[in-house]
Amino acid sequence: MTLLRRTFLSQTALGLGSVALSTLLDRDTPVRAAGPAPGGLPVGPHFPPRVKRVIFLYMSGGPSQFETFDHKPKLNELDGQPMPESYTKGQPIAQLQGQQLKVLGGQFPFARHGQSGQEIASLLPWTSKLADDLAIIRSMHTDQINHDPAHTVMNTGTSISGRPSMGAWVTYGLGSESSDLPGFVVMTSEGGRNPQPISSRQWGAGFLPGRVQGVQFQQQGEAVHYAQNPPGLSMAQQRRALDTLRRLNAEQLQRSPHPELETRIDQYELAFRMQTGIPELLDLAQEPRHVLESYGLDEGQLRGSSFARNCLIARRMAERGVRFIQLYHRGWDHHGDLVKYMHTTCGLTDRPTYALIQDLKQRGLFDDTLIIWGGEFGRTPMFQGKGAEAGRDHHMRSFSMWLAGGGVKGGITYGATDDLGYHAVENPVHVHDLHATMLHLLGLDHNRLTVRAQGLDFRLTGVEPARIVHEILA
Repeated sequence: MTLLRRTFLSQTALGLGSVALSTLLDRDTPVRAAGPAPGGLPVGPHFPPRVKRVIFLYMSGGPSQFETFDHKPKLNELDGQPMPESYTKGQPIAQLQGQQLKVLGGQFPFARHGQSGQEIASLLPWTSKLADDLAIIRSMHTDQINHDPAHTVMNTGTSISGRPSMGAWVTYGLGSESSDLPGFVVMTSEGGRNPQPISSRQWGAGFLPGRVQGVQFQQQGEAVHYAQNPPGLSMAQQRRALDTLRRLNAEQLQRSPHPELETRIDQYELAFRMQTGIPELLDLAQEPRHVLESYGLDEGQLRGSSFARNCLIARRMAERGVRFIQLYHRGWDHHGDLVKYMHTTCGLTDRPTYALIQDLKQRGLFDDTLIIWGGEFGRTPMFQGKGAEAGRDHHMRSFSMWLAGGGVKGGITYGATDDLGYHAVENPVHVHDLHATMLHLLGLDHNRLTVRAQGLDFRLTGVEPARIVHEILA
C-alpha cells in the first residue's frame, strides 16, 4: 500500500507542532547546504573570528543613559530650568509635543570605578565591578522614536517589518554548534514600569530560511510548545514515526529536488533531539549552590521566569553551542516614577549581569563570547510628569550601550554627547555600526553577508555605509 506523505502527516501524532513547522519550507529562498550559499556566502566565517557566540542583554523600553552611563553635571546645574530651544527646535519628540520643556537633572550620583576610572551610576554597583571589562558607548543613535519601530531597527537594521533579525543573520552565516538546541534562542523577563510587548517578528527569519529564526523559550509551562510527546506516544514510537517520515521525504526529494527539503528533514531531527536537550538545559538543580547564589537565585526561583534565571540558562546555552542568545528584560519605559522604577529594573538585572560575566570567565567562555547590553533607544534630558513622579520621554538622538568579551577593549568609554546629553556629538555610533562591529567579531563581513530577495541584495546593515567601530576592539 502506498502511503502519501500528506496522509501520514495528518494521521500521525508526531508531537512536534510549531517547533518543527516553524522551520518548514520558505519557498522563496534556497537553504544553505554544503558548499557556497546564495549570494556567494561561504560556509563558515569570511575571516578568522574573534568570538563564537553573542549574548545580547536587551533592556527593552529604553534605559535612561543619565541614570546609568552618561554623567552630565550640566543637567544638574540646570535642573528645573527651561530646556534651551537650541537643542530641541525642529527635533522629533515622542510624548512631549506642545509642552514646556524643562531640564531634569540626573537622579543618582556617579563615581569612577576600576583602574580605568569608568563613570557609572550608583544604581549599578555590580556592573561597576566590571568597569575594566566594559567598552561603554555613549554616542549611540537610531532612526525611530517609538518602541516597536525602534525595536525593529535594533533587531533587523530597518523599521520595515518582516526583515531578518540579527540573530537570524548570524545563524544563517555561521550555523550552530549545538546538536540538540536551536542556534538562536530568545527568553524574556519583566519587572519595572509599563513592560512593552515584544513581537515575535523581532527574532524572525524574514526571507532567510526558516531554520535560522529565533526560538522563544516560554515563561510558563513547557519551554517550547509541543516539543514533548503527547500522552501515549513513547520515544521509541516517535523514533519509528520520524524514520518513516524521513524515508517519505527522501522519496519526495528524489522526485522533486528542493534544497529546503533537506533542511526540513534535519529540523524534524533537531526537534526530536530537543526533547531531551531542553529539559537537561533547564534543569538548574544540577548547578552548585554557590553558582545559584551568585546570580541571586534561590530554590523557589529555579522555575518560572526572571532575568537572573535567564542569565544562568544563557551561560548553559553558551556551553552547549547556541550561537545567538537574546535575553529581553521588559520594564524600562520610565515616563513617570523614574527613581522608583530605575531601582526596580536595575535591582532585577544588575547582579545577574555581573554573575553571568564572572561565570563565563570562570568557565573559559568569556574570551570567545560577545556580550552586548542596551535597549532600543534612550531617554530625554527633559522631564515628563511632575515633581517626584517625573520621568523621561523616548529619545533617539543619543543613548548608551556597552560591549564586553572577546575582541572588545575593556575599560574604555567611547563617544560623547553634548553638555545636556541631547545629541551624540563625538564619534556617533549608529545601530548599523553596532551590527557591523558585531558581525566583524564573529568573522563575518557585513558587506558580503547578503541575500537576494525581491530583486534586491539585502544585508543587516542596510544600504547606507556602516562602519566597524575599530576603536573599541582589542
